Amino acid sequence: MLRDFSAQALFMGLLTAFVGFASSFAVVLHGLAGVGASEAQAASGLMALSVSMGICAIVLSTVTRLPVSIAWSTPGAALLASSGAVEGGFATAVGGFLVCAALIVVAGLWKPLGRMVAAIPATLANAMLSGVLIGLCFAPVKAVAFDPRLGLPIVLAWALVGSINRLYAVPAALLAFIGVLAFGVDIPAGALAGLADSLLPRPEFVTPAFTVAGLVGIALPLFIVTMASQNIPGIAVLKVNDYTPNPGPLFATTGLFSLFSAPFGGHAVNLAAITAAMCAGSDAHPDPAKRYWAAINAGIFYVIFGLAAGAVTAFVSLAPPILIEAVAGLALISAFAASALNAFREPESREAAAVTFLVTASGVSLAGISGAFWGLVAGGLMLALARFTARRRA
Repeated sequence: MLRDFSAQALFMGLLTAFVGFASSFAVVLHGLAGVGASEAQAASGLMALSVSMGICAIVLSTVTRLPVSIAWSTPGAALLASSGAVEGGFATAVGGFLVCAALIVVAGLWKPLGRMVAAIPATLANAMLSGVLIGLCFAPVKAVAFDPRLGLPIVLAWALVGSINRLYAVPAALLAFIGVLAFGVDIPAGALAGLADSLLPRPEFVTPAFTVAGLVGIALPLFIVTMASQNIPGIAVLKVNDYTPNPGPLFATTGLFSLFSAPFGGHAVNLAAITAAMCAGSDAHPDPAKRYWAAINAGIFYVIFGLAAGAVTAFVSLAPPILIEAVAGLALISAFAASALNAFREPESREAAAVTFLVTASGVSLAGISGAFWGLVAGGLMLALARFTARRRA
Protein backbone atom coordinates (compact mmCIF):
# COMPACT_ATOMS: atom_id res chain seq x y z
CA MET A 1 0.00 0.00 0.00
CA LEU A 2 2.78 2.45 0.90
CA ARG A 3 4.33 1.78 -2.51
CA ASP A 4 1.31 3.49 -4.06
CA PHE A 5 1.96 6.74 -2.17
CA SER A 6 3.08 9.69 -4.29
CA ALA A 7 3.86 13.37 -3.88
CA GLN A 8 1.24 14.10 -6.55
CA ALA A 9 -1.46 12.39 -4.48
CA LEU A 10 -0.26 14.24 -1.38
CA PHE A 11 -0.59 17.62 -3.07
CA MET A 12 -4.00 16.78 -4.52
CA GLY A 13 -5.16 15.57 -1.11
CA LEU A 14 -4.10 18.85 0.50
CA LEU A 15 -5.76 20.87 -2.27
CA THR A 16 -8.96 18.82 -1.99
CA ALA A 17 -9.17 19.29 1.76
CA PHE A 18 -8.44 23.01 1.54
CA VAL A 19 -11.04 23.61 -1.17
CA GLY A 20 -13.61 21.42 0.58
CA PHE A 21 -13.13 23.07 3.96
CA ALA A 22 -12.59 26.68 2.88
CA SER A 23 -15.37 26.77 0.32
CA SER A 24 -18.21 25.76 2.60
CA PHE A 25 -17.35 25.91 6.31
CA ALA A 26 -19.18 29.24 6.42
CA VAL A 27 -22.34 27.48 5.23
CA VAL A 28 -21.99 24.91 8.00
CA LEU A 29 -21.50 27.51 10.73
CA HIS A 30 -24.45 29.55 9.46
CA GLY A 31 -26.65 26.46 9.23
CA LEU A 32 -25.87 25.24 12.75
CA ALA A 33 -26.42 28.71 14.17
CA GLY A 34 -29.70 28.85 12.27
CA VAL A 35 -31.12 25.91 14.22
CA GLY A 36 -30.06 27.30 17.58
CA ALA A 37 -26.42 26.30 18.09
CA SER A 38 -24.29 28.57 20.26
CA GLU A 39 -20.87 29.66 19.00
CA ALA A 40 -19.22 26.87 21.02
CA GLN A 41 -21.71 24.27 19.74
CA ALA A 42 -21.26 25.42 16.13
CA ALA A 43 -17.46 25.13 16.52
CA SER A 44 -17.91 21.66 18.00
CA GLY A 45 -20.19 20.65 15.12
CA LEU A 46 -17.70 21.92 12.53
CA MET A 47 -14.91 20.00 14.26
CA ALA A 48 -16.97 16.80 14.56
CA LEU A 49 -17.95 16.92 10.89
CA SER A 50 -14.42 17.58 9.65
CA VAL A 51 -12.84 14.89 11.83
CA SER A 52 -15.59 12.36 11.00
CA MET A 53 -15.42 12.88 7.27
CA GLY A 54 -11.61 12.76 7.37
CA ILE A 55 -11.53 9.43 9.21
CA CYS A 56 -14.36 8.11 7.02
CA ALA A 57 -12.41 8.96 3.86
CA ILE A 58 -9.30 7.28 5.24
CA VAL A 59 -11.19 4.11 6.19
CA LEU A 60 -13.22 3.75 2.99
CA SER A 61 -10.34 4.57 0.64
CA THR A 62 -8.00 2.18 2.47
CA VAL A 63 -10.49 -0.69 2.49
CA THR A 64 -11.82 -0.29 -1.06
CA ARG A 65 -8.63 1.08 -2.69
CA LEU A 66 -10.89 3.57 -4.42
CA PRO A 67 -10.58 7.39 -4.20
CA VAL A 68 -13.65 7.78 -1.98
CA SER A 69 -13.89 11.46 -1.05
CA ILE A 70 -16.12 12.43 1.87
CA ALA A 71 -17.67 15.82 2.61
CA TRP A 72 -20.16 17.37 4.96
CA SER A 73 -23.62 17.98 3.56
CA THR A 74 -23.37 21.54 2.29
CA PRO A 75 -26.95 21.54 0.93
CA GLY A 76 -28.02 20.10 4.27
CA ALA A 77 -26.36 23.00 6.10
CA ALA A 78 -28.14 25.43 3.79
CA LEU A 79 -31.38 23.64 4.62
CA LEU A 80 -30.75 24.19 8.32
CA ALA A 81 -30.07 27.89 7.72
CA SER A 82 -33.41 28.24 5.93
CA SER A 83 -35.33 26.16 8.49
CA GLY A 84 -34.71 28.46 11.44
CA ALA A 85 -34.74 27.53 15.11
CA VAL A 86 -36.96 24.59 16.01
CA GLU A 87 -39.05 24.16 19.12
CA GLY A 88 -36.83 22.59 21.74
CA GLY A 89 -33.70 24.35 20.53
CA PHE A 90 -30.49 22.81 19.27
CA ALA A 91 -31.11 19.59 21.20
CA THR A 92 -34.10 18.92 18.95
CA ALA A 93 -31.97 19.62 15.87
CA VAL A 94 -29.37 17.12 17.12
CA GLY A 95 -32.14 14.56 17.52
CA GLY A 96 -33.02 15.20 13.87
CA PHE A 97 -29.36 14.74 12.89
CA LEU A 98 -29.30 11.34 14.59
CA VAL A 99 -32.50 10.19 12.86
CA CYS A 100 -31.13 11.38 9.50
CA ALA A 101 -27.91 9.45 10.09
CA ALA A 102 -29.87 6.32 10.97
CA LEU A 103 -31.92 6.68 7.78
CA ILE A 104 -28.72 6.93 5.70
CA VAL A 105 -27.46 3.71 7.30
CA VAL A 106 -30.75 1.97 6.56
CA ALA A 107 -30.76 3.30 2.98
CA GLY A 108 -27.35 1.72 2.49
CA LEU A 109 -28.25 -1.63 4.02
CA TRP A 110 -31.91 -1.95 3.00
CA LYS A 111 -32.37 -1.55 -0.75
CA PRO A 112 -36.11 -0.70 -0.72
CA LEU A 113 -35.44 2.55 1.16
CA GLY A 114 -32.65 3.43 -1.22
CA ARG A 115 -35.00 2.81 -4.14
CA MET A 116 -37.66 5.01 -2.51
CA VAL A 117 -35.20 7.90 -2.30
CA ALA A 118 -34.15 7.33 -5.91
CA ALA A 119 -37.86 7.33 -6.89
CA ILE A 120 -38.38 10.92 -5.70
CA PRO A 121 -38.77 12.92 -8.92
CA ALA A 122 -35.48 14.64 -9.65
CA THR A 123 -37.30 17.82 -10.65
CA LEU A 124 -38.95 18.11 -7.23
CA ALA A 125 -35.77 17.27 -5.32
CA ASN A 126 -33.91 19.94 -7.28
CA ALA A 127 -36.75 22.43 -6.80
CA MET A 128 -36.63 21.87 -3.04
CA LEU A 129 -32.86 22.30 -3.04
CA SER A 130 -32.98 25.51 -5.08
CA GLY A 131 -35.68 26.87 -2.76
CA VAL A 132 -33.44 26.10 0.22
CA LEU A 133 -30.40 27.73 -1.38
CA ILE A 134 -31.90 30.94 -2.74
CA GLY A 135 -32.13 32.68 0.63
CA LEU A 136 -28.41 32.34 1.28
CA CYS A 137 -27.60 33.30 -2.31
CA PHE A 138 -29.10 36.74 -1.60
CA ALA A 139 -26.48 37.33 1.11
CA PRO A 140 -23.70 38.69 -1.16
CA VAL A 141 -26.08 41.37 -2.48
CA LYS A 142 -27.15 42.22 1.06
CA ALA A 143 -23.50 42.43 2.15
CA VAL A 144 -22.73 44.98 -0.56
CA ALA A 145 -25.81 46.98 0.45
CA PHE A 146 -24.78 46.73 4.12
CA ASP A 147 -21.37 48.29 3.44
CA PRO A 148 -19.86 48.37 -0.08
CA ARG A 149 -16.37 48.83 1.37
CA LEU A 150 -16.68 45.48 3.10
CA GLY A 151 -18.94 43.50 0.78
CA LEU A 152 -17.59 44.47 -2.66
CA PRO A 153 -14.02 43.13 -2.19
CA ILE A 154 -15.44 39.71 -1.30
CA VAL A 155 -17.77 39.60 -4.31
CA LEU A 156 -15.15 40.97 -6.71
CA ALA A 157 -12.53 38.45 -5.56
CA TRP A 158 -15.02 35.64 -6.17
CA ALA A 159 -16.00 36.96 -9.62
CA LEU A 160 -12.49 37.73 -10.87
CA VAL A 161 -10.84 34.51 -9.72
CA GLY A 162 -13.88 32.49 -10.75
CA SER A 163 -13.62 33.82 -14.30
CA ILE A 164 -10.16 32.21 -14.44
CA ASN A 165 -10.74 29.04 -12.41
CA ARG A 166 -14.09 28.34 -10.74
CA LEU A 167 -12.47 25.91 -8.31
CA TYR A 168 -10.61 28.73 -6.54
CA ALA A 169 -13.38 31.32 -6.59
CA VAL A 170 -14.71 30.69 -3.08
CA PRO A 171 -11.25 30.32 -1.47
CA ALA A 172 -10.43 33.69 -3.07
CA ALA A 173 -13.59 35.16 -1.55
CA LEU A 174 -12.55 33.72 1.80
CA LEU A 175 -9.12 35.35 1.53
CA ALA A 176 -10.84 38.64 0.68
CA PHE A 177 -13.04 38.18 3.75
CA ILE A 178 -9.92 37.73 5.90
CA GLY A 179 -8.43 40.89 4.38
CA VAL A 180 -11.62 42.86 5.00
CA LEU A 181 -11.75 41.60 8.57
CA ALA A 182 -8.11 42.49 9.18
CA PHE A 183 -8.15 45.96 7.63
CA GLY A 184 -11.76 47.10 7.45
CA VAL A 185 -13.46 45.95 10.64
CA ASP A 186 -12.93 47.50 14.05
CA ILE A 187 -11.93 44.57 16.24
CA PRO A 188 -12.56 45.10 19.97
CA ALA A 189 -9.51 45.32 22.18
CA GLY A 190 -8.52 41.93 23.54
CA ALA A 191 -10.63 39.99 21.03
CA LEU A 192 -7.61 38.50 19.29
CA ALA A 193 -6.25 37.27 22.60
CA GLY A 194 -9.20 34.92 22.84
CA LEU A 195 -8.17 33.23 19.59
CA ALA A 196 -5.26 31.53 21.36
CA ASP A 197 -7.64 29.94 23.84
CA SER A 198 -9.81 28.62 21.01
CA LEU A 199 -6.92 26.67 19.45
CA LEU A 200 -7.58 23.83 21.87
CA PRO A 201 -10.36 21.57 20.50
CA ARG A 202 -13.43 21.68 22.74
CA PRO A 203 -16.11 19.16 21.74
CA GLU A 204 -19.55 20.03 23.09
CA PHE A 205 -21.80 17.04 23.74
CA VAL A 206 -25.47 17.83 23.14
CA THR A 207 -28.11 15.55 24.64
CA PRO A 208 -30.54 14.94 21.77
CA ALA A 209 -34.28 15.53 22.01
CA PHE A 210 -36.67 13.72 19.68
CA THR A 211 -39.83 15.46 18.55
CA VAL A 212 -42.19 15.22 15.60
CA ALA A 213 -41.07 18.67 14.45
CA GLY A 214 -37.43 17.57 14.56
CA LEU A 215 -38.21 14.39 12.66
CA VAL A 216 -40.38 15.89 9.92
CA GLY A 217 -38.86 19.37 9.76
CA ILE A 218 -35.18 18.46 9.98
CA ALA A 219 -34.44 14.72 9.73
CA LEU A 220 -36.48 13.86 6.63
CA PRO A 221 -35.58 16.92 4.49
CA LEU A 222 -31.93 16.61 5.57
CA PHE A 223 -31.94 12.92 4.61
CA ILE A 224 -33.52 13.59 1.20
CA VAL A 225 -31.21 16.51 0.38
CA THR A 226 -28.10 14.60 1.50
CA MET A 227 -28.96 11.47 -0.47
CA ALA A 228 -30.22 13.21 -3.62
CA SER A 229 -27.66 16.04 -3.76
CA GLN A 230 -24.54 14.40 -2.36
CA ASN A 231 -24.49 10.61 -2.03
CA ILE A 232 -26.03 9.68 -5.36
CA PRO A 233 -23.98 12.25 -7.37
CA GLY A 234 -20.89 11.09 -5.46
CA ILE A 235 -21.37 7.57 -6.81
CA ALA A 236 -21.90 9.02 -10.29
CA VAL A 237 -18.57 10.88 -10.16
CA LEU A 238 -16.71 7.68 -9.30
CA LYS A 239 -18.41 5.83 -12.15
CA VAL A 240 -17.59 8.60 -14.63
CA ASN A 241 -13.93 8.08 -13.71
CA ASP A 242 -14.23 4.33 -14.45
CA TYR A 243 -14.57 3.08 -10.89
CA THR A 244 -17.26 0.57 -9.94
CA PRO A 245 -18.14 1.12 -6.26
CA ASN A 246 -20.82 -0.79 -4.37
CA PRO A 247 -23.06 2.11 -3.23
CA GLY A 248 -24.78 0.42 -0.29
CA PRO A 249 -21.76 -0.07 2.00
CA LEU A 250 -20.48 3.42 1.18
CA PHE A 251 -23.82 5.01 2.09
CA ALA A 252 -24.07 2.97 5.29
CA THR A 253 -20.55 3.91 6.37
CA THR A 254 -21.17 7.62 5.87
CA GLY A 255 -24.34 7.18 7.93
CA LEU A 256 -22.35 5.57 10.76
CA PHE A 257 -19.87 8.43 10.84
CA SER A 258 -22.79 10.85 10.79
CA LEU A 259 -24.08 9.05 13.89
CA PHE A 260 -20.72 9.59 15.58
CA SER A 261 -20.63 13.32 14.79
CA ALA A 262 -24.30 14.14 15.52
CA PRO A 263 -24.11 14.26 19.37
CA PHE A 264 -21.33 16.83 19.02
CA GLY A 265 -23.34 19.04 16.66
CA GLY A 266 -22.52 17.60 13.23
CA HIS A 267 -25.50 17.40 10.88
CA ALA A 268 -24.34 14.85 8.25
CA VAL A 269 -21.34 13.55 6.33
CA ASN A 270 -21.68 11.98 2.91
CA LEU A 271 -19.93 11.13 -0.33
CA ALA A 272 -18.39 14.18 -1.94
CA ALA A 273 -19.28 15.25 -5.46
CA ILE A 274 -17.10 18.20 -6.58
CA THR A 275 -14.02 17.28 -4.55
CA ALA A 276 -14.55 13.63 -5.52
CA ALA A 277 -13.66 14.58 -9.08
CA MET A 278 -10.37 16.06 -7.84
CA CYS A 279 -9.27 12.84 -6.17
CA ALA A 280 -10.65 10.50 -8.84
CA GLY A 281 -9.20 12.36 -11.83
CA SER A 282 -5.84 12.05 -13.56
CA ASP A 283 -4.44 15.05 -11.67
CA ALA A 284 -4.33 12.88 -8.55
CA HIS A 285 -2.15 10.25 -10.26
CA PRO A 286 -1.69 8.92 -13.80
CA ASP A 287 -2.44 5.41 -12.54
CA PRO A 288 -6.13 5.06 -11.51
CA ALA A 289 -5.21 2.25 -9.12
CA LYS A 290 -3.07 4.63 -7.04
CA ARG A 291 -5.44 7.60 -6.80
CA TYR A 292 -6.98 6.35 -3.56
CA TRP A 293 -4.01 7.91 -1.77
CA ALA A 294 -5.30 11.36 -2.74
CA ALA A 295 -8.54 10.68 -0.83
CA ILE A 296 -6.59 9.27 2.13
CA ASN A 297 -4.40 12.38 2.25
CA ALA A 298 -7.46 14.61 1.98
CA GLY A 299 -8.92 12.78 4.97
CA ILE A 300 -5.78 13.40 7.01
CA PHE A 301 -5.86 17.12 6.25
CA TYR A 302 -9.60 17.30 7.02
CA VAL A 303 -8.84 15.98 10.50
CA ILE A 304 -6.12 18.61 10.95
CA PHE A 305 -8.41 21.42 9.78
CA GLY A 306 -11.19 20.13 12.00
CA LEU A 307 -9.04 20.33 15.12
CA ALA A 308 -8.62 24.05 14.39
CA ALA A 309 -12.39 24.60 14.04
CA GLY A 310 -12.60 26.51 17.34
CA ALA A 311 -10.09 29.10 16.19
CA VAL A 312 -11.81 29.38 12.79
CA THR A 313 -15.18 29.97 14.44
CA ALA A 314 -13.78 32.51 16.90
CA PHE A 315 -12.06 34.43 14.10
CA VAL A 316 -15.17 34.48 11.91
CA SER A 317 -17.28 35.76 14.82
CA LEU A 318 -15.26 38.99 14.86
CA ALA A 319 -16.87 40.12 11.59
CA PRO A 320 -20.42 41.33 10.96
CA PRO A 321 -22.51 38.16 10.35
CA ILE A 322 -23.60 39.34 6.89
CA LEU A 323 -20.02 39.10 5.61
CA ILE A 324 -19.57 35.41 6.38
CA GLU A 325 -23.10 34.82 5.07
CA ALA A 326 -21.93 36.46 1.84
CA VAL A 327 -19.07 33.97 1.56
CA ALA A 328 -21.54 31.15 2.21
CA GLY A 329 -23.91 32.52 -0.42
CA LEU A 330 -21.16 32.76 -3.02
CA ALA A 331 -20.23 29.14 -2.30
CA LEU A 332 -23.78 28.08 -3.12
CA ILE A 333 -24.46 30.05 -6.31
CA SER A 334 -23.29 27.30 -8.66
CA ALA A 335 -25.30 24.71 -6.73
CA PHE A 336 -28.37 26.95 -6.92
CA ALA A 337 -27.94 27.46 -10.67
CA ALA A 338 -27.60 23.74 -11.32
CA SER A 339 -30.53 22.75 -9.13
CA ALA A 340 -32.81 25.46 -10.59
CA LEU A 341 -31.92 24.41 -14.13
CA ASN A 342 -32.67 20.76 -13.39
CA ALA A 343 -35.86 21.64 -11.51
CA PHE A 344 -37.49 23.40 -14.45
CA ARG A 345 -36.03 21.36 -17.28
CA GLU A 346 -39.09 19.14 -17.88
CA PRO A 347 -42.23 20.98 -19.16
CA GLU A 348 -44.69 18.42 -17.76
CA SER A 349 -43.45 18.84 -14.19
CA ARG A 350 -42.61 22.54 -14.34
CA GLU A 351 -45.65 23.75 -12.37
CA ALA A 352 -45.13 21.15 -9.65
CA ALA A 353 -41.47 22.16 -9.44
CA ALA A 354 -42.50 25.81 -9.20
CA VAL A 355 -44.86 25.02 -6.32
CA THR A 356 -42.12 23.08 -4.53
CA PHE A 357 -39.64 25.90 -5.05
CA LEU A 358 -41.99 28.67 -3.91
CA VAL A 359 -43.26 26.89 -0.80
CA THR A 360 -39.70 25.97 0.19
CA ALA A 361 -38.27 29.41 -0.56
CA SER A 362 -41.03 31.11 1.43
CA GLY A 363 -39.39 29.87 4.60
CA VAL A 364 -42.80 29.44 6.19
CA SER A 365 -43.04 26.78 8.90
CA LEU A 366 -46.37 25.10 9.52
CA ALA A 367 -47.01 23.10 12.71
CA GLY A 368 -43.38 23.67 13.59
CA ILE A 369 -42.23 21.88 10.42
CA SER A 370 -39.95 23.65 7.94
CA GLY A 371 -41.01 24.82 4.51
CA ALA A 372 -38.66 22.34 2.77
CA PHE A 373 -40.85 19.42 3.80
CA TRP A 374 -44.08 21.19 2.90
CA GLY A 375 -42.62 22.26 -0.43
CA LEU A 376 -41.87 18.67 -1.33
CA VAL A 377 -45.36 17.59 -0.21
CA ALA A 378 -47.10 20.38 -2.14
CA GLY A 379 -45.09 19.73 -5.27
CA GLY A 380 -45.68 15.99 -5.01
CA LEU A 381 -49.44 16.50 -4.72
CA MET A 382 -49.38 18.91 -7.67
CA LEU A 383 -47.45 16.41 -9.78
CA ALA A 384 -49.78 13.55 -8.81
CA LEU A 385 -52.82 15.67 -9.69
CA ALA A 386 -51.34 16.57 -13.09
CA ARG A 387 -50.60 12.93 -13.88
CA PHE A 388 -54.06 11.79 -12.74
CA THR A 389 -55.72 14.43 -14.93
CA ALA A 390 -53.58 13.44 -17.91
CA ARG A 391 -54.58 9.78 -17.51
CA ARG A 392 -58.26 10.68 -17.31
CA ARG A 393 -58.00 12.71 -20.50
CA ALA A 394 -56.26 9.84 -22.24
